[in-house]
Amino acid sequence: MNKQNTLVSILIINYNNHSLLKRSIKSCLNQSYKNIEILIFDDQSNDNSSNVLKKFKKNKKIKIFFNKNKKANIAALDAANGYRFLFKKSKGKIICLLDSDDFYHKDKIFKINDCFEKNRSYDLIQNLPIIVENNAKNYKKNRNNIFSYWPYLAPESCINFRRNFMLRFLKKNKYLNHKFTNVWLGFRMGVYAFFIENTLLTLNENITYYKSYGESKKYFIFGYSWFIRRKNSFDYLFEISKYKYKYKYKYKYKYKYKLNFDYFFTLVFSKILKYL
Repeated sequence: MNKQNTLVSILIINYNNHSLLKRSIKSCLNQSYKNIEILIFDDQSNDNSSNVLKKFKKNKKIKIFFNKNKKANIAALDAANGYRFLFKKSKGKIICLLDSDDFYHKDKIFKINDCFEKNRSYDLIQNLPIIVENNAKNYKKNRNNIFSYWPYLAPESCINFRRNFMLRFLKKNKYLNHKFTNVWLGFRMGVYAFFIENTLLTLNENITYYKSYGESKKYFIFGYSWFIRRKNSFDYLFEISKYKYKYKYKYKYKYKYKLNFDYFFTLVFSKILKYL
């Protein structure tokens, strides 16, 4: 039985989502698993978000932070900065990410913690989303296009990991934080867990409600931005997987993952679409 001994940290990032922010926070407070802390990072919102957050400032489970530093004004990098900031402030052994326009099923944290307890060799567990669009719900399955090089990697609000994993990930990615501007933190973590450490597990339960807003809307399939993001993703994989070796008194680099058909397909079409 899950005894709720493990502290779980829920990290929420918000930018101009005042109309959905309360729902996101409430979904965390209403979890059946109670040993949680909720950390919220507001990234210089100019809507009514601050007033929404004020209503929760007396709750002992919640810590609220407002970004006072200069932003990159690149959505993926600013979001990653917020999550890294909150991680450093958190205390939980298990960490769960949540964008403020998404929300959790009431048993999500209970099921995630239970999955970690039963699968000690895995350090990043992604659950499946319920994609909400036009009042319809699509229960996403754990599969990707059969022609894709990639495994299915879930949205950030479905990403959950052990603290020690994040510490290793941050160390390995220290010099890559401002590169590959179309590659979001959750995807980077999934790539690192799957390809580099082999510690990614998918919990085949749809326990995060996810709605595609803002930036994610521009990545419609086979569009120019979609291909550019895919190329950025491959470039990130090759960079994160390279290692140094000595050859005739000199150090050179090799790459664990080599170029493949999917990469060349992505490269060619991104160049064609650029000029259309």
